Amino acid sequence: MSIDVTPAPATGPAAAVPAVRAAGLHKVYGRGETEVRALDGVDVTFASGAFTAIMGASGSGKSTLLHLLAGLDSATAGSVFLGETELTRLDDTALTLLRRERVGFVFQAFNLLPMFTAEQNIVLPLELAGADVDRAWFDTLVETLALRERLTHRPSELSGGQQQRVAIARALLTRPDVVFADEPTGNLDSRTGAEVLAFLRRSVRELGQTVVMVTHDPAAAAYADRVVLLADGRVAGEITDPTPESVLTGLEALRGADVVAQAAGGRH
Repeated sequence: MSIDVTPAPATGPAAAVPAVRAAGLHKVYGRGETEVRALDGVDVTFASGAFTAIMGASGSGKSTLLHLLAGLDSATAGSVFLGETELTRLDDTALTLLRRERVGFVFQAFNLLPMFTAEQNIVLPLELAGADVDRAWFDTLVETLALRERLTHRPSELSGGQQQRVAIARALLTRPDVVFADEPTGNLDSRTGAEVLAFLRRSVRELGQTVVMVTHDPAAAAYADRVVLLADGRVAGEITDPTPESVLTGLEALRGADVVAQAAGGRH
């Protein structure tokens, strides 16, 4: 376990072409007195085949960063790269196609269509793309996520954990370059949340998936290989081989630094 207050660059083969990368990323909402600077010059790299958590206080910019990395929102300035593709230069049509083919997204609220069965929800992205379903891969996901007996059930007939597992299967079915997860356990009890996190970790270890997750929970972040810490829209440090205790320590250090900065500002 190590805690580092400055982000370390990726090394080895993944450093050449990381799974996703942000360079000089800025995001500003509003203008004038209502202006909010959600991201303020973010430079961060996410290696392929790794599980990374993004953490920070409320308003630190973590969800904004995730949405920009996934192509769900546009940057005010700076660049986002998915592999060698610069998302921030794509038009809406190309961006929609890229999200469909190369990005998976897991939402806190599941985002399943209520009129469809679990199986229909899982295969929906491929059907929208007019692509064939790889039934062997589908079966692997269904078995791994223990959904075989629930495929004909609609979301209202599933528990929260089952709904989230359906959402994860949907995100993984297209074999995306990166799966982005925004508070994926936020609506789940601790036991079910642990099961979901364990599968995300397995998808990295056993299936070679790349996962980038936003969470506020130190226990959830401890499932990751690395935690990126944000504060005031900037990368404030990272934690490698995180544990719940090291994550708490890192977050407390950020809060302490913020208090010192505010006190210093008040003396001027």
